[in-house]
Amino acid sequence: MANQSGLTRRELIEIGAAASLAAAGAERSTAGEFTPKVFSREEFALLDELTELMIPADDHSPGARAAGVAAYLDGRLAESIVEAERDDWREGLKRIDALARERYGVPFMQAAPDQRVAVLSRMARNEKNPETPDERFFVTLKFSTANAYYSSKIGIHQEMDYQGNVLLPEFVGYEVK
Repeated sequence: MANQSGLTRRELIEIGAAASLAAAGAERSTAGEFTPKVFSREEFALLDELTELMIPADDHSPGARAAGVAAYLDGRLAESIVEAERDDWREGLKRIDALARERYGVPFMQAAPDQRVAVLSRMARNEKNPETPDERFFVTLKFSTANAYYSSKIGIHQEMDYQGNVLLPEFVGYEVK
């Protein structure tokens, strides 16, 4: 039986399974061994660094790099039918490099770690009400990074400690009186 999109239930399940397998493969990828489909190697390295700066590894869980966030985003953009979306991402990455050059005289990837954070902080200054293209790209980058990370096995199970569909011996939450 087909739905409004014309796809049968079986076809929808097959598409979902393929997407899950693709995401699982992306989690195992890192900047050094992944071959990007949309971005150049330099753009991909920049994206990988940006996502890691946003969700760095810590004592509790690995960061965005280990979760394959940049690879996931590259794959999602490769599957997009909207070429303008890919162009927006490439342009956003160019803007980040331009900001680093303007402020520090070097491309983002050659900037010192504190300079990289300063570039991102500058882009984030109007996060709640972005006005410039740089600020709008930051919002897109942050949302996409968080979405990809918390959809990954690392984000769900290691960061959020999700245990799956298990019986909880008690629910620690709000008590109704």
